[in-house]
Amino acid sequence: MFEEELLELEKQHLLRKPIIIESYQGAIITIDRRRMLLMCSNDYLGLSQHPALKEAAVAAMERYGFGSGASRLVSGTSLIHEELEHELTEFKKTEATILFNSGYAANTGVIPALAEKGDVIFSDRLNHASIIDGCRLSRASIRVYGHKDMNHLETLLKDHGHHSRKLIITDGVFSMDGDIAPLPDLVELAEKYNALLMVDDAHATGVLGKGGRGTVEHFGMEGRIPIQMGTLGKAFGSYGAYVSGSRDLIRFLINRTRSYIYSTALPPAVCAASLAALKIIKNDTARRERLWRNRERFATGLKSLKIEYGNSETPILPLMIGDTERAIKIGARLLESGIFVAAIRPPTVPEGTSRIRTTLMAGFSDHDIDMALAAIGKVWNEAFTP
Repeated sequence: MFEEELLELEKQHLLRKPIIIESYQGAIITIDRRRMLLMCSNDYLGLSQHPALKEAAVAAMERYGFGSGASRLVSGTSLIHEELEHELTEFKKTEATILFNSGYAANTGVIPALAEKGDVIFSDRLNHASIIDGCRLSRASIRVYGHKDMNHLETLLKDHGHHSRKLIITDGVFSMDGDIAPLPDLVELAEKYNALLMVDDAHATGVLGKGGRGTVEHFGMEGRIPIQMGTLGKAFGSYGAYVSGSRDLIRFLINRTRSYIYSTALPPAVCAASLAALKIIKNDTARRERLWRNRERFATGLKSLKIEYGNSETPILPLMIGDTERAIKIGARLLESGIFVAAIRPPTVPEGTSRIRTTLMAGFSDHDIDMALAAIGKVWNEAFTP
């Protein structure tokens, strides 16, 4: 039944299958019994392997068991869910917070709750797939503006002033390019045209800002972003997501967001791990500083190799290739060299922009980075030398 479609995907070099990781030792993993440097994880601070998270999860399992057993509005809310929401609210300096099972569940639930038929959504062209899907589910009119193009966005806002609700949505850090949304300009336009602004800070939470609070802190925009989403499965090293904002917003989402109402709640042990991660993020600034030092060392090395990484401003550095088949071959060759990276291709990125998406972690040593640069330089020369 699916054979022809699978063959067509294979022909276009778009057929995917997961690579199985056998063990983790910080930034070092094992694949097929070979040690590899992990350079495509979003575990930016390396907290997924931190003893404090493991200990907190075990203690919570002893108290609550593992599964939560029901949705949040039935019997799935425990004290630890409430505690995590409270702590995240203080961390984000907002009035209230609601937990979700993933960033995808948050975006595909919250966006349709906020906008419906008759409303209009303005979405950055390079927003994450979960935002795109959330917009489609809403049945609102969708207007896509050029990536970070504020002139285009303002033109669209002027043309749609008649809609009852206007919602601007952007990634804080764009996951495939590593650049940062121009929040000050977005806030100015949202306030000027009476639009709600929602920021998906999945890849900024724990990474950007002096306190790791994300792009809002990075730009000093606290109190001016009505809807802030973030995830707990990236820099937090745990799992899940949250939305923070006003008390009325969160009360509204509790009652209107289908992915919250109809999903079994996060296991208490997962919430406990997230609480432990939050404590580390708030108190261990050295870990975040190491991440940024590693990012600068790697970026400097790429420049010396004359390898372009687009407009990245963060620990996400896409090594731009273009051709899909070549990107796959380079990814495979790097895996043979002991570097696990992801070859990113359509539909994840636009046609003709396939790339190797590298990410830095706080746990990398200088030797790790230099080894990766040497391997990348060698493979790049082999791939691009006539």
